[in-house]
Amino acid sequence: MTTGNGAGTAGGTVVAPTGIERALTAAVEGGSADAVVELLARTRLYVLVARLHADIPGWTAPLPAIRDEASGRTCVPVLTQGMLPPWHPEWVFREVGLGELARIWPYDVRRLAVNHGTPYAAMVDARPKRLKAWSRADEQSGGAQRGVLLTDDGGPLHGPLAHGLALGAHLAVTNGLVWNRLGAVYEDYATDRARLRSPWGIPHRAEYRDRLASLMKNQLVGRVQEAVLRTRHTLAHRLGRTPTPEEWSDAVARTFAVRDAEDRAVADRALRHITRYEERFRADGVLAPEGRVDTLAAFDLGRAVNVVRLALGARYGDPHEAEQDVLRLGELARAAYSSWADFSLGYLMARVVHRAEDDGPEAAEPTYRQSLTEHRLLTQDPTSPYRNIPWS
Repeated sequence: MTTGNGAGTAGGTVVAPTGIERALTAAVEGGSADAVVELLARTRLYVLVARLHADIPGWTAPLPAIRDEASGRTCVPVLTQGMLPPWHPEWVFREVGLGELARIWPYDVRRLAVNHGTPYAAMVDARPKRLKAWSRADEQSGGAQRGVLLTDDGGPLHGPLAHGLALGAHLAVTNGLVWNRLGAVYEDYATDRARLRSPWGIPHRAEYRDRLASLMKNQLVGRVQEAVLRTRHTLAHRLGRTPTPEEWSDAVARTFAVRDAEDRAVADRALRHITRYEERFRADGVLAPEGRVDTLAAFDLGRAVNVVRLALGARYGDPHEAEQDVLRLGELARAAYSSWADFSLGYLMARVVHRAEDDGPEAAEPTYRQSLTEHRLLTQDPTSPYRNIPWS
C-alpha cells in the first residue's frame, strides 16, 4: 500500500521511496548533526509553492512555515525527492539548496523540518551559528549529487510504464534525478519550464505536442547520421553479414552522390565518427566483436521521455496524458531495438557522434567517458531497470 506522504509499506515494513531517504534516516540515527547537514547539502530539497505565485514574473514566494506540534516550534518545511506528493495542477515545487536556505532564512525561525510528519523526517537546528555551517557544507559539497541511479520504490518498477520510463534513465542518472516517476516535478517548476524553452524551444503546450511528435518519429536525432547507419543496415541485410568498412564507405558514397556538398561532408564525418566509436566500444568491452549500432533512434526516444516529464512538471499536460505518451515511446523503442544494451549503445553513440560533430573529437572525449560510465551503471548495476525489466 501507499501512505499519504508517498512512503510505501510492504508486509508491515516501511520502504523508503529512494536511497536519499534511507541515507537521511541513517544519518539521523547516527546522531551527528554535521552528518545530517553534509547529506542535505548534497540533496535536492523542495518547498511547496502555489502555481499562482510561481508564475509571477520576477517574484519569489517567501519560505513557508509550519508549527511542529511535538515541540511547539515554528519550522520551515522542505521535502526530499522521494517524498514529493502526487502531481497537482495548481501546486508546484521550488528546489532550494542548503546554501540558498542559509542566505534567505527567516530571522525568527530556528528549525528546518525535512520530510516533516513522515518516517524519513529530520529536524535540523537553524540558529544563526548553524546557518554558517550550512553555507560551508554547501560550498564543499558542490550541490546536489549527480551521476547516480535513483529509484522510487513506490513508483513503477515492472511492466510497460516502467519500461517506457527507463528509456529516459540516461538523463535521469546524468542529472541525479529519480528515473521512474511521472510526478510533481522533473527538476523543479521554474527549471522545467526553462529547460523546455531552451534548448527545446517549447514555450507552450501546442509546441510541446509538436516537438514530442517529432521525437517519436526520430526526426531530431540527425537525418544524415541516421541515413549513414541505415545504409549499412540495408547492405548487411542484402549481404547476410556485416559489410566491411570499405563496402560501407562505398555504399555511403553512392547513397549521397546526388546529395548536396554539405550532406556529403556530414556523411563522411559521421562515417568516421561511428567507425571510431564502435572500435572504442569494442575495446572497452561494451560491444561484441561482430556487433554494430544500427540506429540512433534511442537518443530521440530517451530524450522524449524526459521531455514528457519536463512538460508534466511545467503543467503543459496531465499525468494520464504523460503516461500514455511514455507507453507509446516504449512501443517505439521495442520496435527499433532488441535489448536494453542495444538501446543504451544507440543512445551513447548518438550522444558522442553529435558532440564530435559539433565540437570535434577532442571535445567529445569527456562526453564519451561520462556516457560509457552511465551505460555500464545501467547495464551492470543489479538495481538498474535495465537488469530488472524484460526488454520485450
